[in-house]
Amino acid sequence: MAARTYLRPTGFVDAPFGHDGKVARLAGGLLWFAAVEIVRDDGVELVPVDGFEARLDSLGEDARVAWTNLTTSRAPLRLGERVIRLDQPQVAAILNVTPDSFSGDGQGGDVEAAIEAGFAMAAAGAALIDVGGESTRPGSQTVWEGDEIARIEPVVRRLAGGGTAVSVDTRKAAVMEAALAAGARMINDVSALTFDPRAAEVAAAARCPVVLMHHKGDPATMQDDPRYDRPVLLEIYDWLEARIAAAIEAGVDRANILVDPGFGFGKTVQHNLAIMNGLAMLHGLGCPIMLGASRKRTIGALSNAAPVDQRLAGSIAFALKAAEQGAQLLRVHDVPATLQALRVWRGMRDAALTPA
Repeated sequence: MAARTYLRPTGFVDAPFGHDGKVARLAGGLLWFAAVEIVRDDGVELVPVDGFEARLDSLGEDARVAWTNLTTSRAPLRLGERVIRLDQPQVAAILNVTPDSFSGDGQGGDVEAAIEAGFAMAAAGAALIDVGGESTRPGSQTVWEGDEIARIEPVVRRLAGGGTAVSVDTRKAAVMEAALAAGARMINDVSALTFDPRAAEVAAAARCPVVLMHHKGDPATMQDDPRYDRPVLLEIYDWLEARIAAAIEAGVDRANILVDPGFGFGKTVQHNLAIMNGLAMLHGLGCPIMLGASRKRTIGALSNAAPVDQRLAGSIAFALKAAEQGAQLLRVHDVPATLQALRVWRGMRDAALTPA
């Protein structure tokens, strides 16, 4: 692979006032950055935003495209009649209708319990409910699509019928079709449309938002010994860039594509931490970012092997770290607590952005 250049915004400031020409707004959100890391495989150079555009000609087309993407606003998501603004972090609530969810929130496959939980999370302020009927935790096995449909279809239908914005979390084209017919208006595919050969066709025909998530290996074996030949964030960036191109080639509108770095999907603790520390780089892809670190094993690894039901504080720490780097959608289990943290964070941003 030919050497290329990546850009990571950094040096975030409280507000742009008095810094004309010295800061840039990140993806049309609530953050301004004053410096850029020019990242290559052979090293990193930190440069100020002031005068950075004058250097673009010498940095090549990769850097020019990334800079345009970093400084361009993201259009709102349109889920049927619902519009979700992406100029601030939003919460996507996880609703697992499975008997074996890693997080212990799978509702035991109880449809009525799942519906009640979904409406409660929407009432608490979640922008959308992400419904899944197949666990993709490390070591999990593939679920037959008929069983997956039976789990999620009545839940999606009731939630969507009640006016809730619903996303379907699945790798399978038949499940996507069933969920869309039931009222889902977004597809969240942990395989980035690689698992099912018909998935890209279904996503393109639906003309709805699609999340492409990075993964390394199959859920059954992805955590056995994940390795990367280059810095993990650079490999993820290139992989997602290729999947964006493939989705567009299949007929998916670029404006409907979101990306997810796949926290915990074929990554060690160190890989996951590198993703969190460098997340802002992925804005260079030009797509909204979804981040799902809620209750993940890395939190337990960093906190005396805390069990899954004792990982709320760590989940909020990751959610705020993602918000501080401009992630637009935070996929979480604990909606009220996460929203409270985000509202406090937003209050501080609003105060900083209100001229004295």
